[in-house]
Amino acid sequence: MDQKKVLIVEDEKNIVDILRFNLQKEGYETLEAYDGTVGLKLALEENPDLILLDLMLPGMNGFEVCKTIRDKGRSTPVLIITAREAEKDKILGLDLGADDYITKPFSIRELMARVKANIRRVTMVQSAEPPAENRLDFGRLVIDKGAGFAAKDGENLELTQREFELLTYLASNVGKVFSRQELMERVWNYEGYVGDVRGVDVAIRRLREKLEDNPAQPKYIITRRGAGYYFQKD
Repeated sequence: MDQKKVLIVEDEKNIVDILRFNLQKEGYETLEAYDGTVGLKLALEENPDLILLDLMLPGMNGFEVCKTIRDKGRSTPVLIITAREAEKDKILGLDLGADDYITKPFSIRELMARVKANIRRVTMVQSAEPPAENRLDFGRLVIDKGAGFAAKDGENLELTQREFELLTYLASNVGKVFSRQELMERVWNYEGYVGDVRGVDVAIRRLREKLEDNPAQPKYIITRRGAGYYFQKD
């Protein structure tokens, strides 16, 4: 099996050292950058399998790095590492194309589980056989699994990879309620997940803003109070 490569973009040397040690112990090759400008250069030139990206960076912040990576058409998984608790920062990071976030201080065990899950998810997508039914048609909403896009009223919804995977999973199971933990396990691919599930709520919120006529009164992605989320036909 090819050795997977992880790019660490973080300006705190002690954190880089801890991440490098644990990643290499698990068999990953590592690249390190201590500012956003170098991080972006390595991301585009070295084509890593995953990027661990701090938000507060000298030179170019993590938001700019993530946006530029996505603007260049790269789908490399990006896991944001941030000390910032503000919900708006997490939402912005996810909206710019980050796959997930983890907040400092974090446990190495949880971070490593997320690294493995995101790399495994991409490997599974790349090697998967085309599904028997590539197209989900709900009238105004059409989801093309093979092409990897969703359109409403003929307009591309311009979803991030995570948003597309979340929508596709829910829409493939019309009417079935999934808890946040179940979505973390089945869409985020975090097996036995027991940590922070707010990432699901953030992703649902952003998905509704792109999908629904009125996000405050959703018609597709519905909340079942105390249980989770489900997809219904409009």
